[in-house]
Amino acid sequence: QVQLVESGGDLVQPGGSLRLSCAASRSILSIDFMAWYRQAPGKQRELVAAIIAGGVTNYADSVKGRFTISRDNAKNTVYLQRNSLKHEDTDVHYCYAGTRSGSTVGEDWGKGTQVSGSS
Repeated sequence: QVQLVESGGDLVQPGGSLRLSCAASRSILSIDFMAWYRQAPGKQRELVAAIIAGGVTNYADSVKGRFTISRDNAKNTVYLQRNSLKHEDTDVHYCYAGTRSGSTVGEDWGKGTQVSGSS
């Protein structure tokens, strides 16, 4: 199990940029899959970006070319760089970690960080 703490949420102007951080309580080298999810008001939580242990990344179509996920193994931290923000990017971002153990996957979530796009 791993504790995840997100930070970096803020009020952002349209077209602005923001970097979110997810700090893990232990080494992320043994975590197979880390991702950022977001949940807008009244909507279901959805996958934004993911990165696996080998560094391969995947993005939701709505954020391709605007958001970048990365990981710093030395700092046990995963980042999400959000560029060209839009007003509809107002949401809560959650960090997720998935670790395989045999045939099961251990899942951990952070408590989220709020990003608000100003009008």
